[in-house]
Amino acid sequence: MTKTIDVEIYGQRYAITGDGDDAYVRRLANFVDDHMKHLAEGMKTTTPSKLAVLTAINLAHQLFESEKKRVQGEADVERRMVTLMESIDEQMPTSLFR
Repeated sequence: MTKTIDVEIYGQRYAITGDGDDAYVRRLANFVDDHMKHLAEGMKTTTPSKLAVLTAINLAHQLFESEKKRVQGEADVERRMVTLMESIDEQMPTSLFR
């Protein structure tokens, strides 16, 4: 069911329309708001639109880094699994499989 959820991000009110859970949408908005405020603290002057773009770039970077770590983790698990399987094969008597 489509509904509208009002949120505030960096002092601006937005009406988000969709079928998402209210609490989840508010959590996302708070996450973006917190990031924008944090970035704004380190800047002398900026416009809200430039700050929003910088925030989007930073969040995209975090997403890409998380994805890279996930892929590396999967590769590590795969490598360990192969090593363990080879070790088991070496230790098992071959007569069990005939």
